[in-house]
Amino acid sequence: MILLTLLAVLLSYLLGSVPAAAWVARSRGVDIRQVGSGNSGATNVLRSLGRGPAVVVAAFDVLKGALAVGLARTVGLGPLEAGLCGVAAVVGHNFSPFLGWRGGKGVATTFGTLVALAPLVGLGMAVIGLLTVALTRLVSAGSILGAAAAVLVSAVSGQPLWLSALVAALAALLVWQHRENVTRLRAGNERRLGDKG
Repeated sequence: MILLTLLAVLLSYLLGSVPAAAWVARSRGVDIRQVGSGNSGATNVLRSLGRGPAVVVAAFDVLKGALAVGLARTVGLGPLEAGLCGVAAVVGHNFSPFLGWRGGKGVATTFGTLVALAPLVGLGMAVIGLLTVALTRLVSAGSILGAAAAVLVSAVSGQPLWLSALVAALAALLVWQHRENVTRLRAGNERRLGDKG
């Protein structure tokens, strides 16, 4: 079982590391690392290439997290092991060997993981995150507040301790990935949704 878990975690990491944003951008003659924020994620694709490519990238990135959890369940692993596979997919997305150990910020893949593990927690993240973006047009603020909402929902909805710890770890990683955005938010010069790359 330990060997099976390690194999599933490794496969989940590789699944998460598939750089959808970079590949979609490359198909249009663009190196996503050289435009906009340089981030390999749906928001930078939206600013640099438009809504259609961004939707494709976002959907794929969400699926990476959900499929990693589903993979673990399919091979008979337990909930904790499935959670570890979801985390591995997020880490793969953020630190992809295909992009020189760079990647995205993990928001969509974290969401996919949480929806697959605990739909209520994922829903809380989505509602608060999307509401924040709708009110402020600040994707980074929506991402961070959505992650905080996931931690809160996990704590108050009676989720197992291991799951609450996993949600907190994913939220902490997401905030760390947004550390430069936090600096710009404090300075009042963070880019808003609709701004060009």
